Amino acid sequence: MIKKILIANRGEIALRIIRTCREMGITSVALYNKNDEISVHALAADEAYYLGDGDVSSTYLNVDKIIKIAIDSGADAIHPGYGFLSENADFIEKVRKSGVGFVGPSAESVRAMGEKTNARTIVSKAGVPVVPGSDGIIKGLKELHSKALEIGFPVLLKASAGGGGKGMKKVYKLEELEGAFNSATREAVKYFGNGAVYIEKLIEQPKHIEIQILADKKGNTVHLFERECSLQRRHQKIIEEAPSPSLTPELRAKMTAVAVNAAKAAGYYGAGTIEMLLDKHGSFYFLEMNTRIQVEHPVTEMITGIDIVREQIRIEEGEKLPFSQHDITFKGHSIECRIYAEDPDNDFLPATGKLTALVYPAGPGIRIDEGVTENALISTAFDPMIAKLTVSASDRLSCISRTLRALREMVLLGCGNNVEFLKKLMIFPDFVNGTHTINSIEESMERIQKPIFGDFISDAVIASVIGAIEVSDQNEGSDDNVFWEPDSKWRKQLYED
Repeated sequence: MIKKILIANRGEIALRIIRTCREMGITSVALYNKNDEISVHALAADEAYYLGDGDVSSTYLNVDKIIKIAIDSGADAIHPGYGFLSENADFIEKVRKSGVGFVGPSAESVRAMGEKTNARTIVSKAGVPVVPGSDGIIKGLKELHSKALEIGFPVLLKASAGGGGKGMKKVYKLEELEGAFNSATREAVKYFGNGAVYIEKLIEQPKHIEIQILADKKGNTVHLFERECSLQRRHQKIIEEAPSPSLTPELRAKMTAVAVNAAKAAGYYGAGTIEMLLDKHGSFYFLEMNTRIQVEHPVTEMITGIDIVREQIRIEEGEKLPFSQHDITFKGHSIECRIYAEDPDNDFLPATGKLTALVYPAGPGIRIDEGVTENALISTAFDPMIAKLTVSASDRLSCISRTLRALREMVLLGCGNNVEFLKKLMIFPDFVNGTHTINSIEESMERIQKPIFGDFISDAVIASVIGAIEVSDQNEGSDDNVFWEPDSKWRKQLYED
């Protein structure tokens, strides 16, 4: 049995892991550097150890120091959270060789699925559909030109070791190919230390669908249904939801079965996510596997009632999954909004400052995964995420309405943030109708920032969303039905604010 866990992370994910540890009677050990001395995760843990006053590379990415602290503190296992060292196979190997457990998959699985061309080969052999493309990395311009002409334009160049949209270039014409390849290679070297690039067919206007997997060390693998993460900006997710509004029961059954097969083909155990692209014709393709817990895991927990972190810990303890696929169901709908310290009106550049006021929303169906507290200093030292707001309700439109209400309740002063932008996304017609794609934000920024009256398909849809807008303090003495008049000031506010 695991009695003490060191959390090799910070912020909201560290705090989230601490909370499950506390429920399980497990002692939690936090790490912090100079910038995190009074951070919420360091204060919440049972024990906290100082990593030093250096930058991230010498503190949160310092493998030897982290393992030494784990051993010295008497930790039975390390939980990596997401990001940082969570998908570093060398780190996992060193942890296990030290005699400390690792709450996550094997180094072999991480290495196999982390190299994207290798992952394509593994899942293809298991019958998982992959996007047409090169069988391995591109070795030169001659091969690049030949493969691009073979699969047809548009194509997508991708860093083999990449993620987060880095080292990724769309190419629509042959004459653009060489320049894009050189640019993708440079980015891949800069961000991943590996310039390998491969090519695949660009799926235009796709949906981003991901399947949550849990697998124990005894060979049992299940899925926890899907999430849709199509509202993205520069390949970075902003809003996630579960279940996807784009899947029929038949398509859900196909995609989840394929995801389970992909995980089994990788010999995977732990929590992981199979990411896929869904095209407008209903065809889907393997994109990648994330061999860790996801930022957006709360929406899955909200609809299934399963604590994914708890199951990660139990799997590392060698326990069998406490449920079979038949036992797992989902109820209602859930939406997660990532609250960032960034300026949507200035190309989403990071915003810094002291949080002079921070009030989170509350009420039925509201979950907050916070990374900071009031009076915290937001700097550029870390990712700009302040918190995650996750909402659940009985159905999707009710969930949108509740999310909008929650965003309107949030008070966040002292630094720039994306709360107003998230409100606009909640009434963005393509999102409300479920027709949005991964390109929607870039292609429709003007519509999102300045919504146009009449954009929704029907007043019924407007009614379902407007329920969250607090008009009671604005319409004193007005007729109850004034909202529905074409020139109503309430209706104008919804579309013009």
